[in-house]
Amino acid sequence: MGVMTGANTAGADKEAGAKALGEELADKGFLLTTTDDIINWARTGSLHWMTFGLACCAVEMIHGAMPRYDFERFGTAPRASPRQSDLMIVAGTVTNKMAPAIRKLYDQMPEPRYVISMGSCANGGGYYHYSYSVVRGVDRLIPVDVYVPGCPPTAEALLYGVLQLQRKIRRTGTIVR
Repeated sequence: MGVMTGANTAGADKEAGAKALGEELADKGFLLTTTDDIINWARTGSLHWMTFGLACCAVEMIHGAMPRYDFERFGTAPRASPRQSDLMIVAGTVTNKMAPAIRKLYDQMPEPRYVISMGSCANGGGYYHYSYSVVRGVDRLIPVDVYVPGCPPTAEALLYGVLQLQRKIRRTGTIVR
């Protein structure tokens, strides 16, 4: 067992006091939280995704937006404009000709912005890995937060990827990423 210093003891006492106050206020109908927790909660519950369907994975991405899987129940909604989106789902084969457009759209998205790479082709080139015209992974162009494997991955796999992204947003800092 380690020895607690004065700073650690004061921090533990402060945390215990805040927890006790939170429990006391909860009985009266109030909630005690931090601004960071509220911002994280709002961000995870309002991910607006920009569709970037390039190949067959786009069909599975569209399935996720339909009533059977209904991504909107998790707070995600499709947007057509990068200026209204904070999540880009890259689904399919990224070619050298399409690479500047992906980067341009990513740069137009407001901060904080997130990227899901969907499918083997977007993750690493997939079946067309050795082709002269294929980018061997979208992470060579833009930073990727979550990789969804498969050829093509199912809508359930993409849904799991969105849930993992929400978990990552809750875990990381809110103001600076």
